[in-house]
This record gives sequence, C-alpha cells and structure tokens, in this order.
Amino acid sequence: MAHLRRSLLAAVVLGIVGPAAAGAQLTLGEALREADRGAYANRAAAGTAAAERARALAPLRGILPSARLEAGFVRTTDPIGAFGTTLRQRGVTPAAFDPARLNFPAPVNNYQTGVVAELPLFNADAWAGRRAARHAADAGDAQSTWTRLGTRTDVIRAYYGAVLAAERATTLEAAARAAQAHLAQARAMVRQGLVTKSDALLAGVRAGEVDAQLVEARGNAANARRQLAMLLGRPAGDLPTVPDALPPAEAIRAAVARDSALSPAGPRADVDAAEAARDAARSDVLRARGTLLPRVNSFARYDWNAAGGAFAGQRNWTLGVMASWSLFAGASELADVRGAAGRELAARAQADAAVAQARLEAEQTRTTLDVALQRLGIAEQGAAQGAEAHRLVARRYGGGLATVAELLDAQATETGSALALTNARYEVITAAAARRQALGADPGALAALDDAARPVAAVPDAQHPNDSPSR
Repeated sequence: MAHLRRSLLAAVVLGIVGPAAAGAQLTLGEALREADRGAYANRAAAGTAAAERARALAPLRGILPSARLEAGFVRTTDPIGAFGTTLRQRGVTPAAFDPARLNFPAPVNNYQTGVVAELPLFNADAWAGRRAARHAADAGDAQSTWTRLGTRTDVIRAYYGAVLAAERATTLEAAARAAQAHLAQARAMVRQGLVTKSDALLAGVRAGEVDAQLVEARGNAANARRQLAMLLGRPAGDLPTVPDALPPAEAIRAAVARDSALSPAGPRADVDAAEAARDAARSDVLRARGTLLPRVNSFARYDWNAAGGAFAGQRNWTLGVMASWSLFAGASELADVRGAAGRELAARAQADAAVAQARLEAEQTRTTLDVALQRLGIAEQGAAQGAEAHRLVARRYGGGLATVAELLDAQATETGSALALTNARYEVITAAAARRQALGADPGALAALDDAARPVAAVPDAQHPNDSPSR
C-alpha cells in the first residue's frame, strides 16, 4: 500500500509540475524570428538606420518652401519706434508731426502679427547635401540588413551550440551508464576469482572520470542556453528549451547541398553599405564645394499692426529676393572642402576593402564547408568503428580474453568517436550558415533542419546482446 501511495503521488506531481517545467521546445525558425524582433544588435542597428533616414530630411530646408507665423507685442516711448509704430498702424495725422510729440511721444502699444513664406531658389550645397544624406540613409539600411543576417548566423551557432551541449551531456550520460556497468562487471568477476582487484579499481577510476566529464557537460549545456537567451534578447532567467540532439548527418547534408563550392556569390549588404557610404562621401564633397557658390532665396510676408489685438488693423505685404555670396569665412569653408575630400578617400578605400573581404570570405567559407563535410564522413566511420570495437572487446573481456585496460580504452574510444561525430555535425551546420552569409544569402534557410528527425544518443549502454558480466 505504501508503494502504491508513493506511485500515485509521483504521478500527480509529474502531471502537475512536469508540463509546466518542461516547456515547449524552441525551434530554429522560432529562434530566428525572435532574434529578428528582439536581439540587441538588431534593435540597435534598426535605430541607427532610422536616425540616418531622419537626417536625410534635414537638407530639405534649403530646397523646399517654408512658412511660419509670427506674433509679438511692443510698448515703447522711443521716438523712432513710436512714430514708426503709429505709421504702421495707419494712424499718422498732421498732429503727429508736432515736434513735441515727435521728441517726447506718449507710450504706444502695438500687436504685430505676420505670415511669412520663404522659397529657396538656388542652394547648391543643399541639393548636394540632400544626395549625400540619402546615400547615408541607404548605407544605414544596408548595414541594418547585414547586422540582421550576422545575428541570424550567430543565432544558428548559439542555437545548435546549445543543442550540441545537450547531446554531449546525453552521450556522456550513456557513457557513464556504460562505465558503471563495466565497474559492476569487473567487481562480479573479482568475486568469482576471474580477474584481479586491480580491474575493479581501474574501472572505478574510469567511471569517476566519465562522471566528472558529465558534470562539466551539464554545466556547459546550461551556459549554452543562457548564451542563446541573451542573444535572443530575452530577460534574465527566461531560458529556452532546445532539442536534446542535433539533426542526423543525412538531413544536414541535404540542407547544405545548395551551399556547395559551386554556389555563386550574390550581392552582400555590407558591400552595399560601404558603397553607399562612398557615394555619400562623394556627394558630401560637392556639398562642401557648394558652400563657395552664391545662394539665392525669395520670401513673401503679410503683416498686421494694431494697438487693439492680433491680426487687426490694415494688412501690409512684402515680396523680395535675396542673394548672398560668402567670399571668405576665415578659411572654414576651405577646411570643410578638404575634410570632405579626405573622408571620400577613406570611404573609397573602405568600399574597396569590403569588396575584397567579401571575395575572401566566399573562398574561405567554401573551403571550411568542404572540410567540414569531409570530416563528417570520417567521423561517421569512426563512430561506427568505435561502437563495434567496444562491443567486441566487451565480449572478449566477458570471456576472459581481454584485459580491463582494453575494455576501458574501447569504451573511451567509442565515447570520443561519438562526441567527435556530434562536433562534426555541428561544424557542418555552422560552416553552412557562415557560407550562406558570405554569399549574401539568408542563413535562416537552415531552419529547414527543424523538420529533420532527431537521432538518439550515439553511445549505447555497456551491455550488448549476448554479452554477460560473467563467463
């Protein structure tokens, strides 16, 4: 009855706590979409691009018409101001020319209101500045796109890095079970007098080593999830739940087939950003030179002047055209021109460097992906051979034909080859993500791996069919 009560209690606890604690597994596609919205780097880049687009509107002040309202109140006894105010109010009479009133006027009130419109006619620096600002905005948008693609590559690394850490922990858990089984087998054979006590001691040492590796692997798995959460922009403590195994090798090969060495390179957003920045610098040189040219602007205004209130009294209008030409401003305009020319040289060099870097990365990632695929095939063979070797040595040890050192070495080889296969699968995925980014493509296409079946742990338990701990 006690055992039954404990079983029922465990079932209730698992039914209530288990689902809430486990949570739904995060897929790569979901992680990429979450990072697009909330990743810190993406949000910062989007804000910078928005600021560049806003700055592109500033030069329009020298291109588009403008209009404003003006209003003010003045009370004065200044002789000129008082007579001029009376004249503006259309209140001048012959008595106003009395010398005494002209010299010592009474206080005069005036509500002055007006509507002013200005129309730029020719401002060369404004037009060139507008082009420079638009190119700068294009550079900001392209850089934001490149940041988003780079973040997607980082998310793929972090996501499958967390999955890799989880699979390593699973592999070492199986290795720990195998080590404990070998330890139990050695102890049983010691009791039967088939082997010496040193066999059990060596098996115990190896089991402790595997347990230590397992503790470290579990810690690494937790840290990998924390790193992924930070990259996604999640609040502290909101750790994602990821699958416990990487996709199988066949699914990985199918997903990265389009990223082979034959894939052509396309336009890259970072190159577009550098070239747009170069064009912006070139236009900025024209803007700086435009400050040396004359400016022509026109204006029109309506004014009301009255002692009683705003927009009262007779209306006055004024039309005009203003031309200005700054011949010398203390050499500041020369400094602006030369500074803009220097910035153009730097931007041109950076654009050339971006093109060269893109070409280099395309070649490097092609080599990296090819090497990763070859290592994956080697790791698959090694894992299969390691598992078979462990099985054979375990049977020989059970029959007294192998030493415990051979058995433990075979188990370590199988565990190492299984971990190497896990690492090889991860390296192919990350190499493919870097390859797609280097070609100017979206690394998010690797979300197709979400549909791949997840393999089980590569390291089996120590006991194989037909194996026995005793002869």
